[in-house]
Amino acid sequence: MRSAVRRIGGGSEPALAHGQLVAPARMASSNEDEEYDSDTTVTMREFEDHVDVNTFSQILEMDEESHDFSMPLVVNFFEQADETFEKMDLALEASDLGELSRLGHFLKGSSATLGFTKIKDSCQIIQQYGHHLNVDGSPEADDSVCLKRITEALKAVKVDKEELKKKMDKFFRLDE
Repeated sequence: MRSAVRRIGGGSEPALAHGQLVAPARMASSNEDEEYDSDTTVTMREFEDHVDVNTFSQILEMDEESHDFSMPLVVNFFEQADETFEKMDLALEASDLGELSRLGHFLKGSSATLGFTKIKDSCQIIQQYGHHLNVDGSPEADDSVCLKRITEALKAVKVDKEELKKKMDKFFRLDE
């Protein structure tokens, strides 16, 4: 099925297709009212609960001719996330709640900057329990409960990161 696309700006700027942002790398380049193949185009709708569309759209708006600005940010984020997960695994083995909280806070900030909401939310949980706080902010004195909740959140955030990375690779055409 083919759908009409209207460009925002010129050249390879992001475009709207039925109100959804479309990856410029996936669009044809003929005239203002363009066509795209919905089977190969990645839209913001596909990111759903993984990405805050407004935040990520602002990052994309900083791109000039191509994804020279946004793509390196995203690629570097995923590299940084993998490195941070390795450090979290070591801190978890050592039952170092303070380090887990610090690492959760660090990755939460990076993910929030790009609008990666699911990753941000899991990192918030890691940060909270690292500070002996439940998600609602109430105290949690039991280290074993905190470590269990962090283990669960870390497992979930790794899965979420992989899912989002696959979608971003497709969006930026890194999967080809």
